[in-house]
Amino acid sequence: MTGVLLTQDSGKIIGPIAKLLGYIMEAIFFMLDKIGIPNIGLAIILFTIVIYLLLMPLTIKQQKYAKLSAKMNPELQAIQAKYKNKKDNESMMAMNTETQAVYAKYGVSPSGSCVQLLIQLPIMWALYRVIYNMPAYVSSIKNAFFPLVDKLIAQEGSAEFIQTFKNAAMYSRQFTNESYTSGVVTYIQNTFIDVLNKASTTEWHSIIEKFPNLSADVNNTLTLLERYNNFMGLNIGNSPSYILKEALSVGAYGMVVAALAIPVLSAVTQWINVKLMPQQQTSESGNEQQDTMMQSMKMMNMTMPIMSAIFCYTLPAGLGLYWVAGSVVRSIQQVVINKHIDKIDLDELIKKNEAKAKKKMEKVGERAEKINAYANMNTKNVKVSSKPSMSAEEKEEAVKRSTEYYSKNAKPGSLASKANMVKQYNEKNNK
Repeated sequence: MTGVLLTQDSGKIIGPIAKLLGYIMEAIFFMLDKIGIPNIGLAIILFTIVIYLLLMPLTIKQQKYAKLSAKMNPELQAIQAKYKNKKDNESMMAMNTETQAVYAKYGVSPSGSCVQLLIQLPIMWALYRVIYNMPAYVSSIKNAFFPLVDKLIAQEGSAEFIQTFKNAAMYSRQFTNESYTSGVVTYIQNTFIDVLNKASTTEWHSIIEKFPNLSADVNNTLTLLERYNNFMGLNIGNSPSYILKEALSVGAYGMVVAALAIPVLSAVTQWINVKLMPQQQTSESGNEQQDTMMQSMKMMNMTMPIMSAIFCYTLPAGLGLYWVAGSVVRSIQQVVINKHIDKIDLDELIKKNEAKAKKKMEKVGERAEKINAYANMNTKNVKVSSKPSMSAEEKEEAVKRSTEYYSKNAKPGSLASKANMVKQYNEKNNK
């Protein structure tokens, strides 16, 4: 492993996806730079819109499944009630057969939306990695740290100094990595950028106090990064909690409102997003396990807005901006999808699914008949003897008679008796 954070993700699944998403992010930032607004906040919003549009087909499938699931749940609950407290093998098999028939009727699988979620999960995690580690995927942002990084590396004690920064602990292993200790220049540069990328404004100014000869380079780098990170007056490289603290210390109450805006918007948009999602009702069949799961889902939906506000308050504002943008895009997307799905004639869709299921069963039946016919064709000439096998006594008697026959007029076991056996065999086959 040659890197942890700034070096692009090297995971077998997340790594390639993050790299692909990184190309999209770099293209977006490049275009914004060309038109004179190289802004990380705007890039994050556009990036979020692009990714959610690409995921639209999966989202539609997931919501279609939710609609069909709500319609078929009463039938599934009726089957569960029918076989309640029946644990014998025959009842369990019958219950499974009837359940599978309902799923086939509605054209969905028991795994349902889990497949779409499993596909989206690594994509969303990779998206988070790209936004959290922008310099690793956007070369323009990484280049903003030069030439300061090279000059800072050359300063004696600089590595020990930046490790005192608040977020430096998460990169501690990089400073003891073999690539770092053996002097791999790129790795050392990446490690320093990792720490500086998460440094607060106060920590940046502490570099000037520690290394006054780097003041010009620090100010130039900080000016460029603040230009990139400035979004509606906020430095999205800082967390809202830090911005709030700084604003209160200087009496900038306007910044207090701005600092609280992202976590509050995150909670509100998350709440709207949850309300727009299809809601499943508690079952009427007395299925305690399913009812408990539904109650847990409701509880999670209630706590998610609060949790998102807490995370957005403590993490860099850029991540909070991504969460807000994602919630807004999902809400708009949900309204569009709901209108699209509401226009779908579910009864007609169910009829089509029933026809497909019937054809599938017919094909399975035909395949089974062919297999049976082939098996019969290959075994029809095989004759199975119904004669019972000989006992040990019968085998011994047969050997004895055979020996006596072939040893007639000759001593048993002698050369003459063996010659008689060959003679008898030849006579028999020449008839």
